[in-house]
Amino acid sequence: MKQLLATKSESDDSEKQVNKLNNFLVLYKSIPLFLSVLFFGSIFQAKAQDRIPFDQGKTYILADIDVTGKVTFNKQNVILYSGLEKGQNVTVPGEEISNAIKKLGEVELFSEIDFYINRIEGDSIYLELNLIELPKLSDVKITGVKKSKKEGLIKDNGLIKGKIVNENLITTTKNYIENKYKKDGYYSTKVNVVTIPDTTSGNEVKMLVSIDRGDKVKVTSIDFEGNEKFSDKKLRKAMSNTKQKNFFRILKRSKYIKVKYEEDLKSVVNKYKEKGYRDARIISDTVIYNKETNKLAIKINLVEGKKYYFGDIKFLGNSVYPDQGLRNLLGIKKGDVYNGVLLEKRIADKSKPDGEDITNLYQNNGYLFSQINAVEVRTANDTIDFEIRIMEGPLAYFNKITVVGNDKTNDKVIYRELRTKPGEKYSKEDLVRTVRELGTLGFFDPEAIEPKFKNVDPSAGTVDIEWNLVEKGSSQIELQGGYGGGGFIGTLGLSFNNFSMRNIFNKDAYKPVPMGDGQKVALRLQGSSYFQTYSINFSEPWFGGKKPISFNSSLSYSKQYSNNYTTNSVDRSRSFNIISLSVGLSKRLTVPDNDSFLSQALSFQFYDLNNYNTGLIPFGDGAVRNFAYTIGFTHSNKGSNPIYPTYGSEFSISAKVTPPYSLFNGVNYGDLGNQKEYKKRYGINDNYGVTNNQYSPQVGDYIKVNYDEFGNETYTKVDEANYQDASADDAKVDQEKFKWLEYYKIKMKADWYTKIYDKLVLRSLGEFGYLGNYNSERGDVPFERFFLGGDGLANFAMDGRETIQLRGYPNQSLTPYITNIDTKERDQDGATIYNKFSLELRYPITLKPQASIYVLAFAEAGAAYNSFKSYNPFELKRSAGMGLRVFMPAFGLLGIDFAHGFDPLPGQTKPNGAEVHFIIGQQF
Repeated sequence: MKQLLATKSESDDSEKQVNKLNNFLVLYKSIPLFLSVLFFGSIFQAKAQDRIPFDQGKTYILADIDVTGKVTFNKQNVILYSGLEKGQNVTVPGEEISNAIKKLGEVELFSEIDFYINRIEGDSIYLELNLIELPKLSDVKITGVKKSKKEGLIKDNGLIKGKIVNENLITTTKNYIENKYKKDGYYSTKVNVVTIPDTTSGNEVKMLVSIDRGDKVKVTSIDFEGNEKFSDKKLRKAMSNTKQKNFFRILKRSKYIKVKYEEDLKSVVNKYKEKGYRDARIISDTVIYNKETNKLAIKINLVEGKKYYFGDIKFLGNSVYPDQGLRNLLGIKKGDVYNGVLLEKRIADKSKPDGEDITNLYQNNGYLFSQINAVEVRTANDTIDFEIRIMEGPLAYFNKITVVGNDKTNDKVIYRELRTKPGEKYSKEDLVRTVRELGTLGFFDPEAIEPKFKNVDPSAGTVDIEWNLVEKGSSQIELQGGYGGGGFIGTLGLSFNNFSMRNIFNKDAYKPVPMGDGQKVALRLQGSSYFQTYSINFSEPWFGGKKPISFNSSLSYSKQYSNNYTTNSVDRSRSFNIISLSVGLSKRLTVPDNDSFLSQALSFQFYDLNNYNTGLIPFGDGAVRNFAYTIGFTHSNKGSNPIYPTYGSEFSISAKVTPPYSLFNGVNYGDLGNQKEYKKRYGINDNYGVTNNQYSPQVGDYIKVNYDEFGNETYTKVDEANYQDASADDAKVDQEKFKWLEYYKIKMKADWYTKIYDKLVLRSLGEFGYLGNYNSERGDVPFERFFLGGDGLANFAMDGRETIQLRGYPNQSLTPYITNIDTKERDQDGATIYNKFSLELRYPITLKPQASIYVLAFAEAGAAYNSFKSYNPFELKRSAGMGLRVFMPAFGLLGIDFAHGFDPLPGQTKPNGAEVHFIIGQQF
């Protein structure tokens, strides 16, 4: 027989009972211990048939405790946590039992806690602790919101499998979601959270969360009172987040978010302060919400005050920088209209961590503890005198520098990028620059990089910095297939962007590949029934391990067979093979600044043609060699997020040159190009030669030879035998011309990123390229040319061409045409000059590490030319459109563009019209 001694219940069957118990627990913590003992004594009860007689208030020796009920925890651990021990003295009822219940209740793991008396033997008492655990969460289902939002709600509320489900969890989940959407303007949001037993497991429940956001609250009107200097319309415009309902507004819809609304009230006051009205203030604002219509009206009452001007501005306390230097940086003169917003920004611009202000001037030079304040010292009529009071403080130095959050990336890879070195003078500029450097590595979430200040000690003049990082996936897989060029084309690519070459023979490092040293390895295979391309690339950003010198290398092999695109038949007896090798070094410069890079590379391509004729190469058998040196200069200070830069720019110029073979190989390309033997055979003058892709005489053609003494044209007829001999001579001539390619190629690119508003960014881009020759008699090479139009993806081009994106037109379609000397058909020869201009508005949907998504709208124009004679930078092919970009670490960049070409293609008269472009793996 056993008797109930004391109990604590948290039954989920009755909400009333749960609330009663919670109220008791709050009360219990606030009353003296002896009252709680009396309380427990009052609830000692037992069924008549289970009653065990005991002496009230008697002290017993605890002989044993038996733990029963629905409990999965180790019984000894439960007893240990209750604070009870065998052999101790316990008073029945008394303090020991009540404390045990209190301790077990505080862990919030049990819905019921019951103590029973099993039996009493003399002075010994045997107790039973009966527990019923709270159920655990097995699954969560959320309805009423998009799938992309569900994961965030689950994560924010900690609704993970195995979590204890109690009333507190249910209530906080409900309140969190409702408040979250109310902050976003959904005032009528309703959330219902219920749990149901999971019949497939033991003491587990499923949670069902139903969300009804309702409609976002609309602002019907924003009215101002007391404004004379500015109209309601101008003041509403200053409120960038809170807009009243307007059918014609597209980019900023009407909405009300309290936090943003409060920011807008400050913006209204700042509007006045920018124009000299220092005393402007808002007296009252009223928000009238109509629950039935889910709309609200706003009334703002303000006082403008009078207009002020700057008077004398004096600097006090400055010893490091002279008054004149600080005054130049301040940029405010006596007599200027008072602008409180500008003054605040010139003292400390909180909107720009690297702004040009006086505070940053000091902090970039070690004065971390400096304080700069602008104080009004005198107001006379409409003129205000100021003192800029400066407390320079001692110099500060970086002390202990630590990094946390890097689980895969080795410490050395991060520390070598840090500009915050122990013992060096503190510099805010170095902090900002380090954020950008770490972001551009691509191994960490750029939005989460945060330098935390630790142990700031003004007396010692030191500060510790802890760099907090969140790693993201840096490897990518490219797997795609499509139909193009008359057949199926498949691509498999693997890119490991944080590779560790030194651990390549360490089997324990394969998870799945050696990672952590910041190196990059890329493997790529692309092929179809008529071509295959294999390539491998390797780069080491710190070649030698001591300086930021990047080493890059690549090796590739390609093989292409002749393919009839009409019948899709492949002739494997006709092939074109290419072997390519390149090595290069890139170094960060200190002049003109440390945002500049100098790169150099050597490259070699070997082209082997076996009975293979293309539109560009004027012979079918032979070899072409391309040995070149490339040097480039790049200046880049784009924002810390390489996927979505919000500020900064990038400028680059490069030159790719080959040796000037014609200067020392002894070949007279004038004679070679004129083909004396061919002309001698037919008596053809220079105007009808076959060089430079001009018309080639065919069998049976009558060729103008010359003019007779009377000025009449004379002709001769081409016969079969002489024609074949001449064609063979042509091939030999061309093989000699292109045995070693001779050219130079100049490219320039300027790329700017400007924040328009919030995260809305304008990208401005300009490009130019030119392919030239050293020897005009030798002419331009048929390789390394520019092909303009389309998505800009290279596909399977094997002649060294560069494909330039210009959306709104088919791929490579904006390239000049020539007439094939053999087939008489028009072929794309590739351009030797191109220019392109682009404007692109971008706005992010999400910039989370799992996926970065942004939308864009663009307008661009460009053109390609055969020579400077036809070059006209104002005759451009124009287009516009919109698109979407999705970057996932595992797959790289994916996107789609819907574009419209406003101009006709070469040889056509009608505008090209609509085009859809799919972007895979292109640069950002």
